[in-house]
Amino acid sequence: MRKELDEALCAKYPEIFRDRHGDMTKTAMCWGFDCGDGWYNIIDAFCQLTQSRITQTNAHREVCKKKVEEGMMSADLMPDEVPQVVATQVKEKFGGLRFYYNGGDDVIDGFGMMAEFMSTRTCETCGAPGKGRGKSWFYTACDEHTKPEDKEDEG
Repeated sequence: MRKELDEALCAKYPEIFRDRHGDMTKTAMCWGFDCGDGWYNIIDAFCQLTQSRITQTNAHREVCKKKVEEGMMSADLMPDEVPQVVATQVKEKFGGLRFYYNGGDDVIDGFGMMAEFMSTRTCETCGAPGKGRGKSWFYTACDEHTKPEDKEDEG
């Protein structure tokens, strides 16, 4: 991914990408985003949904906590805290986006599955609709960004 897109994601989601320049013995994020520019919007959407989920759920939990303390609500109804997601690696693998992280919950895991699914239908190079290509090295591409040897096989 281009440097300016990398920097934009890190600036927009500093908590998720706090280890972007971390120690290579602790995170693979030190290597950056190992995927094409075409998946920028998918990563951005995943991060937006993820950070919103964390912020809103944890804020709601604080409101509920006060209501429980005041005897206005049962503790059984209080939502669980959602741990902050911290990315450990973002890369292409077998033609799809892989977003590895610590934290989150089952809802955020669902956001991740959706992002991975969308990447298998989105050109990694430009973001246009694409499909799986390749024989030994799988990738997702639109017709324009399909390698010539893979175009021949589709004929």
